[in-house]
Amino acid sequence: MTDRLLVGTRKGLFILDRRSKRWEISATAFLGDPVSAVLADPRTGALHCALNLGHFGPKLRQSTDQGVSWQERETPTYPAQPVDSGDKPWKLVQIWCLEAGGDDEPGVLWAGTIPGGLFRSADGGTSWQLVHSLWGRPERRQWFGGGYDEPGIHSICVDPRDSRKIAVGVSCGGIWITLDGGNTWASRTTGMRAAYMPPEREFDPNIQDPHRIVQCRGATDVFWAQHHNGIFRSTDGCASWAEIKNVRPSSFGFALAVHPRDPNCAWFVPANKDECRVPVEGRLVVIRTRDGGQSFEVLDRGLPQTHAYDLVYRHGLDIDASGECLAMGSTTGALWISSNQGDSWECISTHLPPIYCVRFM
Repeated sequence: MTDRLLVGTRKGLFILDRRSKRWEISATAFLGDPVSAVLADPRTGALHCALNLGHFGPKLRQSTDQGVSWQERETPTYPAQPVDSGDKPWKLVQIWCLEAGGDDEPGVLWAGTIPGGLFRSADGGTSWQLVHSLWGRPERRQWFGGGYDEPGIHSICVDPRDSRKIAVGVSCGGIWITLDGGNTWASRTTGMRAAYMPPEREFDPNIQDPHRIVQCRGATDVFWAQHHNGIFRSTDGCASWAEIKNVRPSSFGFALAVHPRDPNCAWFVPANKDECRVPVEGRLVVIRTRDGGQSFEVLDRGLPQTHAYDLVYRHGLDIDASGECLAMGSTTGALWISSNQGDSWECISTHLPPIYCVRFM
């Protein structure tokens, strides 16, 4: 199992280590600053941290010594906006996710941003370039914000078999696939529906709101999506999606994790939908399927079952490379870890700042 965890919060980055079977905070960084995304590059060992400094804007920091020291790196920047673009300002609002490229491209990193731009770095995060082929799609004009005022790219899945194959999730803008490293793109939302739209636009691919998409690394044609409408699964590389129905206590949520080798095994954190975004009946639970969504188990051992108002954001749940250890952080600043696939949970802390993202190293 992995023995180190990155936890990004509204007031800093916390690094946890497992020592003698106990998880403890071993280091902190950027105390007081909101951390919107983190990445531990498995190819180089470098750590990358995105900050959202309000008046001073988004910033990027990198560590090459496991978090002992940090250096400032160039922030993704949008190009000059044409006067007649008809768009809202091309200005970086937030770096929402960071992902590593394939093993065959050691310097490549990807960043998903608000307002919906995908950026690529070929030099380990020293510089960034907007992926114009996606930004320039005419369909982008139909994208809109979900929880934020502007649309954003929150999920980037690089196929471990072929690093040219990449899937990105946009809220609200659907799912886009490239097979050639970003030169061309195609929308892939067949089977998804948007109940928040008028009936005639329910299946419009450009306004779908996947809250999170993940790919099974051991069976890369299988993707799972936690959509605003519910849970969806694809077994054909996003060419089509099937809705998983009759999920209890709820099919609404944000966070999602899939087993790294078993495509039928996935975890979700259900909540009440829309205006009342808290756990159903005040009980925080995780639900797990081991049969591709045909059935779900409700996992609650070690989680608060009365007056629990913890919401888990889309990057607030992660699974390690072994497929055994899960970490989950909530908006109340509570952090839990499970070493047995969610059967039971250990509360590590109840008094961290609100947690935006967790990631095993």
